[in-house]
Amino acid sequence: MSLLDPRSVREIAARLDLRPTKQRGQNFVVDANTVRRIVAISGVGPADVVLEVGPGLGSLTLGLLEVADRVVAVEIDELLAGELPRTAAERLPDRSDRLDVVVADAMRVTELPAVPTAVVANLPYNVAVPVLLHLLATFDGWRRGLVMVQAEVARRICAPPGSKIYGVPSVKAAWYGEATWAGSVPPTVFWPVPNVDSGLVALVRRDPPPTTATREQVFAVVDAAFGQRRKMLRSALAGLAGSSAAAAEALEAAGVDPQARGEVLDVTAFARIAERLPGGASLR
Repeated sequence: MSLLDPRSVREIAARLDLRPTKQRGQNFVVDANTVRRIVAISGVGPADVVLEVGPGLGSLTLGLLEVADRVVAVEIDELLAGELPRTAAERLPDRSDRLDVVVADAMRVTELPAVPTAVVANLPYNVAVPVLLHLLATFDGWRRGLVMVQAEVARRICAPPGSKIYGVPSVKAAWYGEATWAGSVPPTVFWPVPNVDSGLVALVRRDPPPTTATREQVFAVVDAAFGQRRKMLRSALAGLAGSSAAAAEALEAAGVDPQARGEVLDVTAFARIAERLPGGASLR
């Protein structure tokens, strides 16, 4: 078999004297069927250049290499990054030359050896949202993606306006495209076994809402609106507007009830508010 199983994962880890750390969210998939399922749901095909973040020991990397034209794997751990090409060469010798490994922090990487058309990744739980938002902001060539994150985080990313779990991740993801729940993944397919379930988030890119405001302006409004969830928007945005009266005026001009709360607004409404806040240039 080209894909890794529990025994081969442990053999590689033993050879590297690897002790997975919570700090880097190192929980490695050891179930080949789960890998096949993720690759199938992602829709990746022979024309795709796939960006994978946190490949770890290569479980998902191998599954992607079987079907994609190329895989660009970004790994922060130099030990794991150095071992990945060897694993690919042993398991998929005919396709290992299609793998590029970039040793870098995924939250800071700005250049890749190839332009990705898709993102498929098992994102570290502790940095999943900032990594995803960085990839969306930095590499605009990819049009679809599938990321595995903590189930609770996955549901927040996919939450619609009005939901109790709708918040900053929901709105910011919606700026870039549509995020939908694509399935759950049990803890038992990982080593070490995490104490939480995982969820799959499917992403399809679309153009941002038509607006004269910049992304930074809109996101500043989003952060302020959810920074104090129990406050009405006129109070939550007072700091950005200069006063609650100025915030109320901007909200009314945007067609938003000043007494509303951020969790009822979609990304388009946040863009309208950003356009009308006084001193908007200071948010750029």
